[in-house]
Amino acid sequence: MLDVVVVGGGPVGMFLAALLLQHGMSVRILEQRSEPNTHSRAIGIHPPSLEALDGVGVASGLIAEGVRIRRGVAIGGGVELAGMSFDSVSRRYPFVLSVPQARTEAALERRVRELDGGALVRGATVTGMHDDGSSVAVDVLTAGGESRIHASLAVAADGVRSTVRQLLEAPARLKVYRDRYLMGDFADSTAFGPDAALFLEAAGIVESFPLPGGVRRWVARLPGAPAVAGADPEASTPGGLARIVLERTGVAVDAGTNSMLSSFGARTRLVERMVHGRVTLIGDAAHEISPIGGQGMNLGWLDAADLVPFILRRLARTGRERDLRSFEGHRLRAAATAARQAEINMALGRPLQRPWWTVRNRLIGCAAGVPAVNARVAARFTMH
Repeated sequence: MLDVVVVGGGPVGMFLAALLLQHGMSVRILEQRSEPNTHSRAIGIHPPSLEALDGVGVASGLIAEGVRIRRGVAIGGGVELAGMSFDSVSRRYPFVLSVPQARTEAALERRVRELDGGALVRGATVTGMHDDGSSVAVDVLTAGGESRIHASLAVAADGVRSTVRQLLEAPARLKVYRDRYLMGDFADSTAFGPDAALFLEAAGIVESFPLPGGVRRWVARLPGAPAVAGADPEASTPGGLARIVLERTGVAVDAGTNSMLSSFGARTRLVERMVHGRVTLIGDAAHEISPIGGQGMNLGWLDAADLVPFILRRLARTGRERDLRSFEGHRLRAAATAARQAEINMALGRPLQRPWWTVRNRLIGCAAGVPAVNARVAARFTMH
């Protein structure tokens, strides 16, 4: 019988598995995808996550591949409203690292394979989970047929559409927002270098982040309600995003250099409980956070890092039920904080009539001019 089955081989599941393998645990990772992820998707790694990733030996390699964002600027009407430095948020990692998720997952997979070449099972669909109080039996469907895997504990890191959450019928609070966004990666035509830029425009926010290889990500709030935005297919094309960026910011983006394009809505889903007997939900399976703010993947890593000591004590039969409840309460509070931060970010990015837009931008400029406020906001943005 295995020590732990991890459902989900994305960045959170891989990281958890690497931590457990380093402690000598027997682990099996069940990943539904047959091939590794090749999309950039999540790109921001915050300082606390870099500390955690260093614990499995992948932080330095990712830093060598990525872009260190040490500063963010807020711009409105072509004028810089505020600047925010991340120099004081962490002594070791005074930056947010920008690196495509595919590279992050690849680094974590390499580490897992170094520790146990047979730990990862791809093309594995979980169809059932049975907790008898002393162990967990997981039903799995692969190309080779159906099988059952037994483990002392199971952890679900299988994302926002979590199969395990559905099998457990875990209650969750869901909130859907009317905000909708379009993001894409293009050749960098700006002079921002390694800085992040937030354009707080009357028609809606535009965000811009550097990526390795002379690429820059652009994220724009789409106009109108979801039904309206969806009715204009041209808006969700590279040319449509380039047009929005130009109209709102004055920056010309070459649509022909687009290498990734994705539209997404915003919602928050927080489970009432992460721990269900011998099964624990972490990452997006437990708490889905609006991508605006870029904290979802990081929350999952910190879930995993906090969970490992409890897993080790439970396997050694020295853990107590209240210890797991303490973990659960701490991580759900962290997720709720991230959800509130995402709501603030979305509110700042919504369209405003000109008089209110002017007032808002002046207030942001004044607040950013107070060092204590500036430092506090920098800490919140970087999860400190």
